[in-house]
Amino acid sequence: MQRIAIIDIGSNSARLVISHLYKNGAYNMVYNQKEALRLSQKVNDRNLLTEEAFRSTIETMKSFAYMCKIYQADKTIAVATAAIRNSQNGAELVARVAEETGIQLHIISGNTEAYFSYLGVINTLNVKDGIIFDLGGGSTELILFKDRKILESVSLPIGAVNTTAMFNTRNVMPPNVYSDVSFFITSRLDQYPWIKQAGLPLIGVGGTARTVAKIIQRSKKYPATKIHNYAYTMQVYRDFFNKLRSTNLEQRKKISGLSSERSDIILAGSSIIRCLLEATGAPKLITSGCGLREGLFYDYYSKSFKVPLIAPDILARSRENMLKLYEKTDSTHARHIAHLALSMFDSWKELHGLRQSYRRLLETAALLHDIGITINFYSHARHSAYMIQNAKLFGLTHKEQLITAAIAGWHNGISKSYFKDRFYKDMLTEDNWATINKLALLLALAESLDYTETTQIHIIQPTLNKKSALLKLYAQGIPSIEMHQIKGHLAWFKKSFGVDLTVELATEK
Repeated sequence: MQRIAIIDIGSNSARLVISHLYKNGAYNMVYNQKEALRLSQKVNDRNLLTEEAFRSTIETMKSFAYMCKIYQADKTIAVATAAIRNSQNGAELVARVAEETGIQLHIISGNTEAYFSYLGVINTLNVKDGIIFDLGGGSTELILFKDRKILESVSLPIGAVNTTAMFNTRNVMPPNVYSDVSFFITSRLDQYPWIKQAGLPLIGVGGTARTVAKIIQRSKKYPATKIHNYAYTMQVYRDFFNKLRSTNLEQRKKISGLSSERSDIILAGSSIIRCLLEATGAPKLITSGCGLREGLFYDYYSKSFKVPLIAPDILARSRENMLKLYEKTDSTHARHIAHLALSMFDSWKELHGLRQSYRRLLETAALLHDIGITINFYSHARHSAYMIQNAKLFGLTHKEQLITAAIAGWHNGISKSYFKDRFYKDMLTEDNWATINKLALLLALAESLDYTETTQIHIIQPTLNKKSALLKLYAQGIPSIEMHQIKGHLAWFKKSFGVDLTVELATEK
């Protein structure tokens, strides 16, 4: 096992993330630390980082170095961005950090920062085309990608902290000041006509983008707390921004979802997003909880395990990671169950009448249906559902992830008491529950067909006629336990699909 530490010294804050990389290729985050530095505010009129900037950065890096030692990090990747990059004495600070903490900071260019942010997004969001903005304290990186390939990128020296200082918007933003801010930002965006991509989503990375999403979620009483892959329309943003513009600092400190350490720079940061929405013509904004640090991680991971830098299928990669993380799960059994369940889904389309998009949810639930065994065999379906609900399953919307969790949670039979919490109650409709019932039944049938986990039934042939459904089984020997188990689901099948299920053991083929 390797322990990888990634450090990002930004213009507003510094972060340390430590992850475990296991021999089988699995990975998971085990530690996260954030410290507010505000380096963009600690630059004098000669563009030199002040002694206070040096002191606070070195103090933070000593703290990070200590935690890297505690976690016995095998590899430390540390980068510095806009504030240090743009200052006259940034290299001197890097040298001091190395001397006093042993950590070698690498000052990366704006284009490099944009590239790693793109890697973090493209490996965690199921978006084919879009414009990414990584809004930090001292810069904003813009990246245009189509067909998941980066086409254009630029780093602009416009961030939430330095824009706040430039226009003195810490407390309030009068209309004339907003007009000045808007003109300042827009005139710089106009230099890059490629950002005008009407119809493409705008994808927000960074603390300001996450904070805005959190505020909007709280205002709408959104039942989930996940920020990554949370999307909202341009009109929703306009409504949010119009309300925010009328507040002063003390009022903003009381806004749910807005931390006190960000309440003084949110006006400037939100103004930048507003200008970006107008300049790009984006119909909606998608929030990404992943960016530079995740991009650095995927870059290291791909080199270490010789896997594609950009995952061909982000859902498949995250599913595989979960299977590897929970090694007590029999992955051969899980893959066989997925194969059987998908065979029934594909052959009985006329019977279940579900959209093709539900196929990947069934596949995900089938592959992960037994991971709850790592907690406790008894009620493991319930444990699996909870783990799926809270896992980093990239490529699914929040609602799709809940549906997937519920499918797995019902693979031993229906029990709505599993899903009393608000997430399910507020996000899933009765039609969703009817769909979950059908998919959970297919999973339950598949589970019955390999109850002994021996793959004795290795081929199935589902067919359908006007009066009944037929499931022909090809097995090595007599799968008596599996035949007994599947009989327990015949009444469920009749109730769900309105026809009888006939199970027939065929001659080996």
